[in-house]
Amino acid sequence: MASAFFDEMGSRGAEVRQAYRTLQAWLEETPTEILTLRREEAETFFRRAGITFAVYGEGGDPERIIPFDIIPRILEAAEWKQISDGLVQRVKALNAFIADVYGAQEILAAGHVPHAEVLLNEAWRCQMQGVTLPHDIYTHIAGIDMVRVGPEEFYVLEDNCRTPSGVSYMLENREITMRLFPDLFSRYNVAPVDHYCDELMRTLTSIAPRNCVGEPTVAVLTPGIYNSAYYEHSFLADQMGVELVEGPDLYVMDDVVYMRTTQGPKRVDVIYRRVDDEFLDPLTFRPDSALGVAGLMSAYRAGNVNLTNAVGAGIADDKSIYTYVPKMIEFYLGEQPILKNVPTWRCSDPDDAAYVLDHLGELVVKEIHGSGGYGMLVGPKATKAEIAEFALRIKAKPGKYIAQPTLALSTCPTFVDEGVAPRHVDIRPFILSGAEIRVVPGGLTRVAMREGSLVVNSSQGGGTKDTWVLKG
Repeated sequence: MASAFFDEMGSRGAEVRQAYRTLQAWLEETPTEILTLRREEAETFFRRAGITFAVYGEGGDPERIIPFDIIPRILEAAEWKQISDGLVQRVKALNAFIADVYGAQEILAAGHVPHAEVLLNEAWRCQMQGVTLPHDIYTHIAGIDMVRVGPEEFYVLEDNCRTPSGVSYMLENREITMRLFPDLFSRYNVAPVDHYCDELMRTLTSIAPRNCVGEPTVAVLTPGIYNSAYYEHSFLADQMGVELVEGPDLYVMDDVVYMRTTQGPKRVDVIYRRVDDEFLDPLTFRPDSALGVAGLMSAYRAGNVNLTNAVGAGIADDKSIYTYVPKMIEFYLGEQPILKNVPTWRCSDPDDAAYVLDHLGELVVKEIHGSGGYGMLVGPKATKAEIAEFALRIKAKPGKYIAQPTLALSTCPTFVDEGVAPRHVDIRPFILSGAEIRVVPGGLTRVAMREGSLVVNSSQGGGTKDTWVLKG
């Protein structure tokens, strides 16, 4: 891995890279006062449009605007082809894995993934065993978190196979960038992303259940307005022209799902659900759930409705299961992985745990089921007290943690209070899988707005920026 931070613009005493030369010239000719004004206009746009996310438990107003950096990240066509090819390969293998572990379990029998890692995993849903889905697709919308550490070195950091969020920010970031900087945008030949919702709708209609008659009816199921990603649920339903529904808007009769409308009941065939597994059906999972639909799993198993992403798809995005994805690619596809995994130590393994405990000050330690940047230790940035406290956590429950080296995340030029400065970034591209696999050219680039920070999550103060993939 790279020993120093790779700057994607190439401005750290080196020649500016080809893709960024026009941007560099534009930055030199644009006064700081104009950039500041445009940043304020972007914030006003996001606030008026209601583009917020929620952070609870910290006091004050939980509804916040994600900081938006006005300077785009730029990827050349050849760079994107490597990423895109690797994403398609990876998602194929992940879907094959989910179908297998809820079916014949061949990869377990072959000894490539331990039985306990799957069957004792809290994301495992025994109710999905033997359930067959259209095209054998279980994760129809995947968000694969990636980092860059060198000119041609891209690593997958995490697979999001349940309900990945952030695509609405990708789309809104593009809209606001084009609105604020039409002159800069016109100087580049940027691949569009505004067709994402059309592609999403095509994907959803292509996975209609086997008993669907005629044109499938699609709905987006949301937990409601208090969910942190409610804006995105509403945005996607609106863009696709489908109904946004909550649990009480649906009911099941004779293993068929219906939606209550002013014209009477209407059958629903495909549900893009943004409700977690355990809240989907009080008759199957949590009986106290008011967010789901009683009998939904029965209709699902009967082939009268399809859910995306599939119930139990989370078995493929567990941080421990992540370590086996290269083997999945070899096992199911007979190919070598195009995209690399980050070297990972599983603390459930005594030897790995001993190594991690001896090197806590050098590693990033994460909870296997953690998200949002919570429940993690960034060793090089931690105090001795924090390291000692985390060591006790690992010793108490070693199977709860994995550890990885501290990656030298690439940096991109970012407009901060001090001016234009490098900040660390990652990217979450979105892959749609149905009758065919579609990768929209771009993704959600997340940026650590604080100097030196490697944590890009919005809940931890990170922001976003537009991602430009140049046409070949």
